[in-house]
Amino acid sequence: MQIQQTEIHGHEVLDMMTASGTPYSIASLRDAMDAKFGAEARFCICSGGGMKADELIEVLWAKGKFAGTRAEFVFDTGTRCDH
Repeated sequence: MQIQQTEIHGHEVLDMMTASGTPYSIASLRDAMDAKFGAEARFCICSGGGMKADELIEVLWAKGKFAGTRAEFVFDTGTRCDH
């Protein structure tokens, strides 16, 4: 019997970043996501789903959710959506 895995919403990743209080690099955020949610986790946002960690990071970056450089950034809480 195969158990269907529920996708993790991107908001949970952003909450994780905020709670840590530390900046991330692309690699360290992916590692933190793998550690918290599992390397096989799939993520979704309001506009789509089925994303791996690297895909979600790129989408969030493109949506302007991060402040800083790709080597050191934090979640820009001013970009949080209310849904």
